[in-house]
Amino acid sequence: MNAGVNQERLMKVLLGPIISEKASIVADQSAQYAFRVEPTATKREIGQAVELLFEVKVDAVQVLNVKGKAKRFGARLGKRPGWRKAYVRLAPGNDIDFGGGA
Repeated sequence: MNAGVNQERLMKVLLGPIISEKASIVADQSAQYAFRVEPTATKREIGQAVELLFEVKVDAVQVLNVKGKAKRFGARLGKRPGWRKAYVRLAPGNDIDFGGGA
């Protein structure tokens, strides 16, 4: 692990997995897993955090910013906040199980 990134920061980078139909299709087809991540997180930090927390080898990381939607609350206009998503591709032979064996 890179000595420049402290372990406490890596524990806060991943906010949670994205469990959706699209995410499960991508996971089955290309061993990529989707995570909601900290808006300031870099690709390197995300990869190191996944390796640290799930004890797997990360092959590649793709990051995108999801824009918040404009919503109406009665007569008021509002906006949901934007967030950051990461697709993490694992090296062959590695796997993450979010199901818990259900």
